[in-house]
Amino acid sequence: MKQITPRARRRLWSVAVLLLILAAGVAALAWRPAIAPQAPAQRPPFDAALVQRGAQLAAVGQCAVCHTADPSTPYAGGVPLSTPFGTVYSTNITPDGATGIGAWSEPAFRRALREGVARDGHLLYPAFPYDHYTRLADDDIHAIYAFMMTRDALHAPAHPNRLNFPFGLRPLLAGWNLLFLDHAAVRLDPAHDAEWNRGAYLAQALGHCGACHSPRNALGAEKKRRYLGGGEAEGWYVPALNAASPSPLPWTLDQLTVYLRSGIAPDHAIAGGPMQGVVGNLAQADPRDVRALASYVLTFMGKPPPPLEAAARAAARSASQSSLPPATAGDGADAQLLQQGAQVYAGACARCHDSGRTIGSGGAMQLPMAIALYDPDPRSLIHIIRDGIAPQDGRAGRWMPGFADILTDQQVTALAAYLRRHGAHAAPWPHLAADVQKAAKP
Repeated sequence: MKQITPRARRRLWSVAVLLLILAAGVAALAWRPAIAPQAPAQRPPFDAALVQRGAQLAAVGQCAVCHTADPSTPYAGGVPLSTPFGTVYSTNITPDGATGIGAWSEPAFRRALREGVARDGHLLYPAFPYDHYTRLADDDIHAIYAFMMTRDALHAPAHPNRLNFPFGLRPLLAGWNLLFLDHAAVRLDPAHDAEWNRGAYLAQALGHCGACHSPRNALGAEKKRRYLGGGEAEGWYVPALNAASPSPLPWTLDQLTVYLRSGIAPDHAIAGGPMQGVVGNLAQADPRDVRALASYVLTFMGKPPPPLEAAARAAARSASQSSLPPATAGDGADAQLLQQGAQVYAGACARCHDSGRTIGSGGAMQLPMAIALYDPDPRSLIHIIRDGIAPQDGRAGRWMPGFADILTDQQVTALAAYLRRHGAHAAPWPHLAADVQKAAKP
């Protein structure tokens, strides 16, 4: 057996000491003291106007979207949030003392929002967007706290998260926070008016728009240099809200304001997928705040560049026709696929979409104006074809049936390819068939 030389032994000791120092450093970064529990009787009474303001702010923050799995038990958690690292389940944020946040004082609540630390000291996963909430003003946190502490207390134990190793090790979050958590306040811009600056604060802090509308790096942090440049949520592609917006027609301030409150606006597609929950909550927010959000976002879109203006004119011309053009042999190598897609469109889609969408009509938007056809990623269109769009929780609204049980993967692929070519006049999506197959997997 080969003996370890004194020099090698010293190296091993050096490595061991460095590892111990590193472990101690991680432990120091990860450790947070518990904040003493607070009994409900210790909380001061909350003014009704303060609670109402907190309700409107919570609507902008989308608290119900992530923390309500069952509409009959609001804010009781249990919503699975799928991430590249596994599944995180939202927790109970009702004032239940055993399974919710009933024992949380306002300082504990504020620390969770600003630092991502629970009352007992454990680190929270950034699926909870504390990296945005850290910019919230004290008065807004106070109002949201008043709202949450006046909800019905519901007993709902947390679901265990299902994260891939080693991402289930919470001390690692200390390193994530060190790298990506920015406590800087939202800066006011004197070049813009008060409405725009209010929108900037809401979008960057409470509304956390970039959480879905910005791309993320390998560690799950937003790419700040591509702010609002397009992202993903729940398997849907989330379109860019900056100059790279794929919207075939430009937005006006009034249109975007109406859309954010209702999920539908003239000349634009209805909200689908994760955006349905967002607009459902914004309908309960202060209308002035929603308009401020729209004012802020519109400045990032800016004036459409010439190629997009040309695409908008083409979309308007196509929408004015009685139907989409047929696929022909002139479509080249994809002619057979596109002809199949045209047949599917005629049989499953044309009856509604060719008639157009007007107030009180049973028709649907002409598809050359639908943003999903122009997205650089086909996932949203695939989800819409397969799953349809239905109003949430029995609310009134536009409805589209899903075709997952009617169309084969080949037919969905053909239809999406046809709509991309003859609806948007855009280049084919390169991996469309594979994307359709992925969407079909349970």
